[in-house]
Amino acid sequence: MHRSHTCGELRTSHIGQEVILSGWVQRSRDLGGMTFIDLRDRYGITQLAFNMESNAALCEQARKFGREFVIKVHGKVIERSSKNMQIATGEIEIEVTSLELLNASKTPPFTIEDDTDGGDDLRMKYRYLDLRRSPLRNNLMLRHRLSIETRNYLDTVGFMEVETPYLIKSTPEGARDFVVPSRMNPGQFYALPQSPQTFKQLLMVSGYDRYYQIVKCFRDEDLRADRQPEFTQIDCEMAFVEQEDILNTFEGLVRHLFNEVKGFDPGAFPRMLYSEAMERYGCDKPDVRFGMEFCYMNDVTKNKGFNVFDSAETVIGIVAEGCSEYTRKQLDELTEWVKRPQIGAKGLVYCRVNADGTFKSSVDKFYSEEDLKTWADHCGAKPGDLIFVLSGDLDATRKQMNELRLYLGAALGLRDPKVFKPLWVLDFPLLEWDEDTQRYHAMHHPFTSPKPEQLDMLETDPGNVNANAYDMVINGVEIGGGSIRIHDRGVQSRMFDLLGFTKEQALAQFGFLMNAFEYGAPPHGGLALGFDRLCSLFGGSDSIRDFIAFPKNNSGRDVMIDAPSVIDQAQMDELFLHSTAPAE
Repeated sequence: MHRSHTCGELRTSHIGQEVILSGWVQRSRDLGGMTFIDLRDRYGITQLAFNMESNAALCEQARKFGREFVIKVHGKVIERSSKNMQIATGEIEIEVTSLELLNASKTPPFTIEDDTDGGDDLRMKYRYLDLRRSPLRNNLMLRHRLSIETRNYLDTVGFMEVETPYLIKSTPEGARDFVVPSRMNPGQFYALPQSPQTFKQLLMVSGYDRYYQIVKCFRDEDLRADRQPEFTQIDCEMAFVEQEDILNTFEGLVRHLFNEVKGFDPGAFPRMLYSEAMERYGCDKPDVRFGMEFCYMNDVTKNKGFNVFDSAETVIGIVAEGCSEYTRKQLDELTEWVKRPQIGAKGLVYCRVNADGTFKSSVDKFYSEEDLKTWADHCGAKPGDLIFVLSGDLDATRKQMNELRLYLGAALGLRDPKVFKPLWVLDFPLLEWDEDTQRYHAMHHPFTSPKPEQLDMLETDPGNVNANAYDMVINGVEIGGGSIRIHDRGVQSRMFDLLGFTKEQALAQFGFLMNAFEYGAPPHGGLALGFDRLCSLFGGSDSIRDFIAFPKNNSGRDVMIDAPSVIDQAQMDELFLHSTAPAE
């Protein structure tokens, strides 16, 4: 037997018991007459005690063990004289009577501690070592708990887990596919699924009216902190439902997760129309933990001789409460920040509302004290506040001001990761116009239903048709999204026409789904929650990478196993592919 207990379970109630423990040497301390080793496994740490007087040979043996050596010990649980209440086992230690080396270890390339000295690249290369650290272990335990509670909830409300294929057909809509060559069908390729969308709709046609799957999906797109080439969704679909049924069901799921995992109920989720979100926050996933809502200032800023405002389609302000004492240096830094290419503003106007009731702005040449007071009244700014103003085209200015709002919210400590503010964003546009291709693209996907009352506008006014679609947003992060689907072949055909598909292209790509609609397809809809994002949100992090056991880096590479990599010519020949390896 390698162990009778784990390194995290022994307490004062075990004092006097003989135990066997196995694990890794976290650290050792040689105090002359005594040697102590902290023994670690995934459950915790237990201190081992070796006494030079009672067993010198055993003590000398222990002193030879370095960090990350794998050892097994027999011993007696005794009360610890110098207690460590920072760990669960801190009131006891093991008086070791025998010691066995199970495996030696090289010196790790970084310290296996909560606050490690290893950089991101080094820790990614030795991910199996990084996973020994408590923060990552806790993250994966959180992920495990969320998956268990997700399944528990969905099972209690009648959902059935069904696996769908990973080798499917490539489609032109959406992000880029990862493709897989078929040896048995030369020149033809599978695609890895970006989502199980069409399969879950087919399951609704098959009569499996409540489906779910915690499923791996794949998208070949540029990466960032909350995006990986392979990611996990809580993918769900329901039949014989309307939007309200879906919102209630999955609001219930997320509230269950908060209750069971975080220990509190966030309450009912507010609802906000897409148009309202864009008007108030310039973003379809607003962070509503703090205010700084947009103030439209055209009426109080124009026709004063300041051409930047006079010629702009829109002038938008936000109020930073209590920031009137910002220094010139701070204001200059913010101005340079919004002028970066990633933001794209041409400049930033400010107006101080001083504590004494006076005003000072960066455009005093054009605006009187009375004008600036009108600004403050219009925006609800109080003495001690600071107004920031951007102008330009409506869409671009909203986007720029959203970025500034989020930046200031973080700088002012208003985006507390321990505070959770969820909401539903509803009624997205069905389509968006692409200037490059001069055609409409589906804002969600081609199977999203228009609002029933707007079906007649599909051909006459498609740009103003709203989708029967919804997103779940928490703390400014899109946690999931979905829609009521099209279940009528005629409507689906009209949708493909709008998106520029020929009849032949639509049949070649999606004929299987359209044919299925002719065999009694029920009304249905669904939602997919980004499981990695949900885990990072619950863990208080902006990055999903530390909640995935073996993630890719920002170049889409697994630096631990060195993938992707070149395959040998024999494999290439079997797949009827030409080599793309660089010349020697």
